[in-house]
Amino acid sequence: MPGRLCFFANPESIHTQRWVQFFADRGWEVFVVTGYPPQQSFAIRPGVKLYPIYSPPRLLKRFIALARMFPLLRRLRPDIIHVHYLSHFGLLAAIYSTISGFGGIVLTPWGSDVLLVGRLRRLLVKYLMKKAALITCDAEHIKKASFVLRGNPNGITLIFFGTDVEKFNPGRANVDLRSQLGTLGWPCVISSRNLEPLYDVQSLIAAAPLVVEEHPETRFAIAGTGSQEAELKELSIGLGVSNSVLFLGRVPNDQLAGYFASADVYVSTSLSDAGLAASTAEAMACGLPVVITDFGDNGKWVQDGRNGFIIPLKDSGSLAQRILELVGDPPLRKRFGKVNRKIIEHRNNYYREMDRMGRLYEQMISGCV
Repeated sequence: MPGRLCFFANPESIHTQRWVQFFADRGWEVFVVTGYPPQQSFAIRPGVKLYPIYSPPRLLKRFIALARMFPLLRRLRPDIIHVHYLSHFGLLAAIYSTISGFGGIVLTPWGSDVLLVGRLRRLLVKYLMKKAALITCDAEHIKKASFVLRGNPNGITLIFFGTDVEKFNPGRANVDLRSQLGTLGWPCVISSRNLEPLYDVQSLIAAAPLVVEEHPETRFAIAGTGSQEAELKELSIGLGVSNSVLFLGRVPNDQLAGYFASADVYVSTSLSDAGLAASTAEAMACGLPVVITDFGDNGKWVQDGRNGFIIPLKDSGSLAQRILELVGDPPLRKRFGKVNRKIIEHRNNYYREMDRMGRLYEQMISGCV
């Protein structure tokens, strides 16, 4: 039975928006409390109320400002507080729980908040985890890290963020889009990671000359923006592949399915991911073969020679070799893509995962968790 659900989360995140949309559509009364100032791009179902609370950079002032959260929570009277990413907002939720006796806290760590923690932060995260009734994780290695910090495995479960398999599917292929990109009739390799050091897009651009040397018609579509954009464009010019590398800028998520379904190979050169990256899962759902780095849980989703390839971090030579295998073998691409579609449908279906989460919420409200 739906209740009152309060998310502590970044409203600009597509993950936040999808969780909020799902439960609001199913009759939950949903609130979002955040320290992130919402931009115009923030658009969630009408009726979902957003409560931005300014969070100053200095720690003491931050907690004084965040003290405003306490009367807000007393007024909202949520049945569940779901903290996405274990920031100081999560710590305030734990303190609220201690003071008020509120027992409906759910935590969802996103990666660095439990994997990269110093000594002081570790103590705070352990306190927060022990106050939570339930912890959900999007990857096995995050679940293991959460177990270590919590001190026991009780109340820790895998809930994948999931992929909208209705929206992301091979049927979104668009001949007109390929024509606009100049990739009609030519192999198209796509990356949608942001142009930041963490995602190592330079390794993909460094692989491009090796691929183009053997298959000069290949095009590389880079969908994303970031602090390294100018640097990466300069790199493509310096390597002599600027005519083969297309910088698309930020592609809105509601258009991304068309780009994936219209490409031939997906690449992620990320140096770190929590679980399977959302963009990788979306590309797989669109029937693309994938080449991704050997990190975290990636090997649990992609097996060499079955549905794609796993490559070492920062290894542009291995990346080029794998891209060449796929570019030169259309039947192999098709076979990998079909397997990937089935994997996402069965293991990472957004609707199925959110239904599971909804049942857990209901069990918490009824006192069964």
